[in-house]
Amino acid sequence: QVQLVESGGGVVQPGGSLRLSCVASGRTANYYAMGWFRQAPGQEREFVAAIKGIGDRTSYQDSVKGRFTISRDDAKNTVYLQMNSLKPEDTAVYYCAADSLDIASNRPYDYDYWGQGTQVTVSS
Repeated sequence: QVQLVESGGGVVQPGGSLRLSCVASGRTANYYAMGWFRQAPGQEREFVAAIKGIGDRTSYQDSVKGRFTISRDDAKNTVYLQMNSLKPEDTAVYYCAADSLDIASNRPYDYDYWGQGTQVTVSS
């Protein structure tokens, strides 16, 4: 089992920045792909970004390209999501997920483990 705990959410004004962190514990493996997803009220959970465990290749949803950056520190069992130039439409609960097959897909059902989420609110 892998446990994931997100942190770093909060309230920020449009144009501001936040950095989300996700710490993995339990049966962790550095080769797991890690992803960030988000879910706004009344909406389906959507892909934000992913990073592979081997090779560190990254992928992003089009709407966050150039604004968000996913990275990982395997020594700390932590994955990050740096979010810049935030917009009101980025408001959502952000979830961290782990994929034991290292696919790093944009589909939620490809991920085995999930955190409980952290709220991000972008508002003036």
